[in-house]
Amino acid sequence: MRKLVWLVAALALAGCGEGKNVDAPKPETKVAAAPAAAAPQWDLEVRGETPQAVSDLSGWLIEHAFVPTVVKDGSGKTRILIGPFNSQADAEARKVQVDAALVKAKKQNIESVVIEHPLTP
Repeated sequence: MRKLVWLVAALALAGCGEGKNVDAPKPETKVAAAPAAAAPQWDLEVRGETPQAVSDLSGWLIEHAFVPTVVKDGSGKTRILIGPFNSQADAEARKVQVDAALVKAKKQNIESVVIEHPLTP
């Protein structure tokens, strides 16, 4: 009986993924041209009104396909940023998506704000 169970399990696992392409196509890597030195970039800052663990909020963003960057500003405050974006319109469009995901998940006391982020030298 034990051998029969192993045989069935082995056959079931051997058939997993059959007909699917094992080698997934790799996304093309595009090298973006550097924006002009005087052009500002825009970020979307996600922050809560109540103190919340940075890992909790950034983990939730990652789970919902938003890639955050955690940075400390000059005063030592930890900030969660999404971006940078080359235009304010792009940042506003991402803000709408993040806000919709926050409402859908019933996350309260969390806001997103578009901020100007100058290029670092």
